[in-house]
Amino acid sequence: MTQPTPPPISLDSLLPPEMAKKAENIGVSKANLGPFRMLALAVLAGAFIALGAVFMTTVTAGASGVLSYGIARLVGGVAFCLGLILVVVAGAELFTGNNLIVMAWASRKVTTGKLLRNWIIVYVGNFIGAILTAYGMYLSGQYAFGQGAVGLQALTIANAKVGLTFTQAIVLGVFCNALVCLAVWLCMSARTTTDRILSILFPISAFVAAGFEHSIANMYFIPLALFVKDGAPSAFWELIQKTPADYPHLTWANFGANLVPVTIGNIIGGAVMVGLVYWLIYLSGKHRSDSTVPSASAAPAISEKG
Repeated sequence: MTQPTPPPISLDSLLPPEMAKKAENIGVSKANLGPFRMLALAVLAGAFIALGAVFMTTVTAGASGVLSYGIARLVGGVAFCLGLILVVVAGAELFTGNNLIVMAWASRKVTTGKLLRNWIIVYVGNFIGAILTAYGMYLSGQYAFGQGAVGLQALTIANAKVGLTFTQAIVLGVFCNALVCLAVWLCMSARTTTDRILSILFPISAFVAAGFEHSIANMYFIPLALFVKDGAPSAFWELIQKTPADYPHLTWANFGANLVPVTIGNIIGGAVMVGLVYWLIYLSGKHRSDSTVPSASAAPAISEKG
């Protein structure tokens, strides 16, 4: 009996209309996750982003005066990519990326209640994962590595963040999540893990290098600095030749004052500037491309037998 011929496997990336439908379907799946799984995956995502922040802080420690500002930011941006790579490849629920669920919501495949339920649970889970990682890094004493250079860099990063005005924090948050969601959008076209990693590399490096504001990353950066400020021994402060009094604006109240506008900006940048824009182009009304747009898989394909 003749065995059926397996379907050909295309190595071509998906085209934007197909990416939009894939994003919509993924949005439906995310919105319908059970609360325990959603929260657990969100905690993981918060920890993953925090690990990218640990990597960034460590590789840029002591770079001032050695590398130019731009190169140091670029190095930090490449290191920070670890966080989103872990989220996308290992699988986790990240609030900023989940702003793209609005595509399914706009198509009326997800209710407003389910959209908000996902965002709230995932945001809380991300906070838990990020702040627990920050506290763990504080307990480990990693901030004292490099003769205190790692801790000094952590304090410098956080101090700059709490010094932003409300308007600055919103606008920097808008641009940040536009790039994060564009990275996730590019991942929709991917066929392989390598494709996904390369899709993440440039948009994420760009937002970090430019100094944009990511709400979930700030759930690690600022608490870590606060833990260090409140609990580091005098030997650490002697190493870096600073005192806690040098960081008067670094407070838990100012952490909240940063997080609120950055989160608002992230929602505008991700849900509106990326999610709803691509929904309008490819999925709304007569523009919906269920059957009229040629598929990337229609291109010459390579079978499993080569």
